[in-house]
Formats: sequence, structure tokens, C-alpha cells
Amino acid sequence: MAFYVVYIREAHPLDGRSPMGGGNAPIVEDPVDLIERNDVARVCMTRLALEPMPALVDDVDDAVNRAYAAAPDRLYLVARDGTIAYRGGRGPFGFLPEELAEAIEAELGTGGDTFN
Repeated sequence: MAFYVVYIREAHPLDGRSPMGGGNAPIVEDPVDLIERNDVARVCMTRLALEPMPALVDDVDDAVNRAYAAAPDRLYLVARDGTIAYRGGRGPFGFLPEELAEAIEAELGTGGDTFN
């Protein structure tokens, strides 16, 4: 089993519709190429202490974001056969890790012992 963060478009860049930043949120401009997006993803992974988990970065064409309706954040579980076993609601209100944990347990057939 593998877990990944998929970094998509920055939700609140300084040059965007609803700029934000400060605290743990990085203050960045919207990247114009993949090199810049990789740099921003690295900063976010560090600031949010997600570094132990590997990150994949969506290209600036936002193909992954569009294909998975990922913005602003969303949890997915891809089953062993490649189908989507769980698709969480849109964050932040639909971001429910406990639902994902239940889906993982169901996929593995562990009966609730995976995360205890």
C-alpha cells in the first residue's frame, strides 16, 4: 500500500482571486511552469509537515486537478484493480480522513484493525 500527496494548483496565491498566506500557509504567486510549481509544492510539504509522505505534482495544465475534481482538496483511494474505491467530498468540509480509513479497511478486508 502506498500513500501520496498530489499537489495541485495553489488555492490562495498572491496573484489569485482570493490571496492568503501567513502562519503555516505559504505566501506564493501562482506558478507559471512546472519548475515553479515543484518549488511551491516543496514549500507546502515542509510547512504542513507532510514530508514523510511522497508528493506528486500536477503539471501547470491542471490535468489531474480537472480529472479528479481535486480542488481545493480531496481524498481518494485507488483500489488494487485501479478503480476508485473511495472519493471523498470537496474540502475543507468534505475532507474526512475517518471515512478514508474505513474505505482502506474495507478494501484490505481487515475488519477495522488497520488503524488501531
